[in-house]
Amino acid sequence: MANTNEKKGMLIDVQPIKTKQEVNELIEALGMTEQGKVSEYAKRNQLLFKLGISTGLRCGDLVALTLEQVKGKSNFKIREGKTKKERTVYLNNLMADIADYIETLPTGAVYLFPSRKGEGHITTTQAYRIIAKAGDMIGNQSIGTHTMRKTFGYTYYQATKDVATLMEIFNHSSQKTTLRYIGITEEAIENSIKSVSFF
Repeated sequence: MANTNEKKGMLIDVQPIKTKQEVNELIEALGMTEQGKVSEYAKRNQLLFKLGISTGLRCGDLVALTLEQVKGKSNFKIREGKTKKERTVYLNNLMADIADYIETLPTGAVYLFPSRKGEGHITTTQAYRIIAKAGDMIGNQSIGTHTMRKTFGYTYYQATKDVATLMEIFNHSSQKTTLRYIGITEEAIENSIKSVSFF
């Protein structure tokens, strides 16, 4: 989902976050209100983002996670909503965050990110508003829900250079698609042009 700026209806290409510093700034912003106070939804907002950038799950799959799927688990299998493809999601680095957050949920909660209205979970639109607002707070207007998935891909690729596995995780049909999706193609073109002296 793309972010819209001041000019209503003008879509901005959502980008991955490319540095740990900016990731941490966004996590901090997700825990605050616009007035600079700690938000009552800080743990929820921060966990949503951390899960998104650590797993590469689409937002629709993230918001629909149940407590049963994640509680006390280092990994779980999920059938992705869009592709219907099953994959294993690893939670090793997030188990403590998940456990802390679950303690804040009301008794009998079914979903990891329950809605305040009714018995369902938060919507992808709510998730988008949460993340885009935090992006605005740190001065980055190219942040939306796809930022999480793209950040996962970009970080994974920079750490491993393993585009074949990433293509498999994303269920893309070509490595070219995957590299374009995580912004590597554009970055590589820019870097190669910068390295050439024309006069």
